[in-house]
Amino acid sequence: MKNALLVGLIGLFFSCNSSAQKPEKKETFEVNKTEAQWKKELTEQEYYVLRQAGTERPFSSPLNKEYSAGTFHCAACNTPLFKSEHKFDSGTGWPSFDRAIEGNVAYSTDNHLGYTRTEEHCATCGGHLGHVFNDGPRDTTGKRHCINGVALEFVPEN
Repeated sequence: MKNALLVGLIGLFFSCNSSAQKPEKKETFEVNKTEAQWKKELTEQEYYVLRQAGTERPFSSPLNKEYSAGTFHCAACNTPLFKSEHKFDSGTGWPSFDRAIEGNVAYSTDNHLGYTRTEEHCATCGGHLGHVFNDGPRDTTGKRHCINGVALEFVPEN
């Protein structure tokens, strides 16, 4: 009887199928390309950040100090993501905004560093942009959209 109970418990233990063990549901986007197509269209650094969720070195992007009037677009698909009027100097070394253009940015949960962060990506192509934190300007939204400059293209106002 003890052996049967032990075998049953061991079988139950190894047959558990939690949601963490199920394959991740792949999100679909309006702009959908193969990895080979993305590699052909993007620079090596753009591919690393936008398609592999990498991070550029802080203070390496010229867009960190870009404060001209205009809009910051996704470098992969040209979707407008952030307006220059919402950009601020966070001192972190990455372009920072207190808000995104509504509907053009999507969010997910990122646990890659061992703690939970809110990941931000382009809602049109799924390209990784950066992360959102709750330490932005208190007089506006309180949010800091910390974005990799290589994921952006700046389009000045005419």
